[in-house]
Amino acid sequence: MKKQMITASQVTARSNEETVVFIIGVRINKWPSIHRWLPVVRAMTPMIKELYANKELGFLSMEMSCTLRSITLIQYWRSFDDLMSYAKGEKHMKAWRHFYQRAAASQAVGIYHETYTVPAGSYESIYVNMPAFGLAKAKGSIPVTKETRTAAKRIKTAQDQASR
Repeated sequence: MKKQMITASQVTARSNEETVVFIIGVRINKWPSIHRWLPVVRAMTPMIKELYANKELGFLSMEMSCTLRSITLIQYWRSFDDLMSYAKGEKHMKAWRHFYQRAAASQAVGIYHETYTVPAGSYESIYVNMPAFGLAKAKGSIPVTKETRTAAKRIKTAQDQASR
């Protein structure tokens, strides 16, 4: 596993352009039905590899969180159109059809997604003693300054930059 460098200072994500936050996940409802839910979980890996290998698709970055029962991916996209274009692509459509043909009716596994289109100047962030993460990993980071020390100041700065 690649070691992540921790930034020993306060940074914030660049927020001068729109971003799309796509949250997608899998929830295991029936542990004994591994033959139903494992293929759904495994279908995620090839899509994630494809996204990281092909930046022209509009995918920027991702964070993953796992619990005993679920896997949640928070993805950052360049635009809603890029996300929709990928959703209509071969790998995703194959996984989607497979889920509905083999897993949906059993209720052994659930899937979900939420999509947020966030206009430029409408988000702020702060990272302290963190490796590149979340929006800062997706959009790039800049040092926190006197002018961006608080959440209110960061939003005001983002809004000012977006209105230019």
